[in-house]
Amino acid sequence: MKPLEVVVLGSGSIIPTKNRHHASIWVRREGDVFLWDCGEGTQGQIQKAGLSFMKVDKIFITHWHADHFAGLLGLIETFNLEGRKEELNIYGPEASRFVSLLSDMSWYDFGFQVKAVDVDFEGKEESILVEEDEYTIRSVPVDHSVPAVAYCLEEKDSLNINEEKAAEYDLYPGPKMGELKRNGSIEHRGQKIKLEDVSDVTEGRKIVYSGDTLPVDTVKKLSENADLLIHDATFAEETSHKHSSARDAGRVAKEANVKKLLLTHYSRRYKDLDPLKKAAEEYHKDVEISKDLMKIEL
Repeated sequence: MKPLEVVVLGSGSIIPTKNRHHASIWVRREGDVFLWDCGEGTQGQIQKAGLSFMKVDKIFITHWHADHFAGLLGLIETFNLEGRKEELNIYGPEASRFVSLLSDMSWYDFGFQVKAVDVDFEGKEESILVEEDEYTIRSVPVDHSVPAVAYCLEEKDSLNINEEKAAEYDLYPGPKMGELKRNGSIEHRGQKIKLEDVSDVTEGRKIVYSGDTLPVDTVKKLSENADLLIHDATFAEETSHKHSSARDAGRVAKEANVKKLLLTHYSRRYKDLDPLKKAAEEYHKDVEISKDLMKIEL
């Protein structure tokens, strides 16, 4: 199974603290690296985590509140100074409007191609933003005080040849096996053999990031059977200011049959985060409190 890791670069909310930076999540799937949100201080956190910011090729902004995007301009300037040539794709609600504003604020041209991709933030339907051979990245609208979305990375199931199963069909490594992998089925010794007949299925992994939102059905549906749900938990029990509570997040995770719930985006009022964990655990048994620079491997 190919490496899939998540690094929390910032777990704080609108006002950071010395231990909680603004929102940003690093996701790496083998050679593909992207960010979910890019709050102030993101590039410093990337360096503290020992990661390479030059490998980021896609940035997904959930919404255009400063604690979720204010690190973009500095990061883009650093890309330029370091001689970046590869295109950078920035996704988000009304992304073209805000990327244009960032360009206007920069004294120099970005120095490389920055492509803005507008993400649908109305209605309840999912949008496919990235379609690769082995995974997709999708979004859904959420309910916040400004246009906002949640994101999902979902791997596609993969088939791996099981040599014992293949031997039952008198099929062994060679040209016929190659033909089977290419075409999905073959005629062999008078019988039709399908790829799934001689393979084991490896289920793809799934990660969802809610961004800032009230608890909504769109996120619940997007998160169904996810391996990891990273959910807004600004408060322990109260749902207010278009944000979720930890209890809300726990309920969404339970109803979506999520394996692990990772709480994030805490209000600075909480010095002790244990009340948030306990509130979420009223609904979901596998709850973790995010901390800056923590890493989760799936």
